[in-house]
Amino acid sequence: MNNHATNDVEIKIVSSPTGDPYLLTPGPLTTSPTVKQAMLHDFGSRDKTFIDLNAGVLKRLVTIVNGEDTHVAVPLQGSGTFTVEAMMGCFVPADGKVLILINGAYGHRIAKICDYYKRDYIIQECAEDEPVDTDQLDKTLADDATISHVVVVYCETTSGILNPLKELSDTVARHQRSLLIDAMSAFGALPLDSKEIAFDAMAASSNKCLEGAPGMGYCIARISALEQTKGNSLSLSLDLYEQWVAMEKNRQWRFTPPTHVILAFSQALNEFDEEGGVEGRGGRYGANCNLLVSGMREMGFKTLLPDELQAPIIITFHMPTNPEFEFADFYDGLSKRGYVIYPGKLTVAESFRMGCIGRLNQVQMQGALDAVGEILSEFGIDRITN
Repeated sequence: MNNHATNDVEIKIVSSPTGDPYLLTPGPLTTSPTVKQAMLHDFGSRDKTFIDLNAGVLKRLVTIVNGEDTHVAVPLQGSGTFTVEAMMGCFVPADGKVLILINGAYGHRIAKICDYYKRDYIIQECAEDEPVDTDQLDKTLADDATISHVVVVYCETTSGILNPLKELSDTVARHQRSLLIDAMSAFGALPLDSKEIAFDAMAASSNKCLEGAPGMGYCIARISALEQTKGNSLSLSLDLYEQWVAMEKNRQWRFTPPTHVILAFSQALNEFDEEGGVEGRGGRYGANCNLLVSGMREMGFKTLLPDELQAPIIITFHMPTNPEFEFADFYDGLSKRGYVIYPGKLTVAESFRMGCIGRLNQVQMQGALDAVGEILSEFGIDRITN
């Protein structure tokens, strides 16, 4: 921790144990020193030690969804979007039709993927500050028997809203259609039990709620559904079926694996287990969220979402209307103090976002709130008006 004086104002600068700013973002996230240290080793991709470690990682991912007998985890190099694209390109056949449930930018990204793959789709869209409408889903599926698949974003980080996954899953299952889930910003912190949520596939990545390093995505799929995807993919490198078959045969990646990322991910999963799994990780994030929301509201900031729709992942705040408030200066002021936040991504309102996931706890949340208060004081703002 350092203190710098700027314009006669003492600025307290904080940093993580490795000297980096704290990332109050939706990912990449602040990682623990031990996760970072795990990457300080070199492994050959054909080395037995690495092959065993990789297999262990995939097995542990399936355990999180309680799917040991029915599901398998298939990894891919790249960001989470790589895996979402792979999921859509593999699980939706050329003669399939997708219903995309959209209430944010990541739902629209899935539609763009379908455009590239020339997959037939229709959209059910609602406002970014509203959850997906289950009743409308029920009606749409009843009216259109040609829909084969439904895809939804579990936690839409455009706003931070939590979509009603259990109700959506029950509706899709009742109509005997296939459910695909973008669980990128939820997996590991919010419940996703394959015995309660009927899904063919879900996509997530190493660098979100499981707190690993970026560079690896994975699809957890029902084996019986994955078996039906042979020949569907239009991509060599994003073919989940071929990746799975290769790993079943020799436990090796088809192409060069992100070895350092997997080493970090294995350590991150150790720390996930030590924290108590989904319940423990989600509990810490929930406490972070509650403190951040209550503290910002005390200063006059207004959240986009009511508490009952807010996922404990990232919070969207309305942009203040105080004439003294300049977001660029606000962002830079927080960054100088060691807290990196995120600009807004909404179309419904001017906003900014603050995340509460990653290796953060109440100390960092309170530190960020104190920094916000200091910056408002520098602006000459006693209380935010919206």
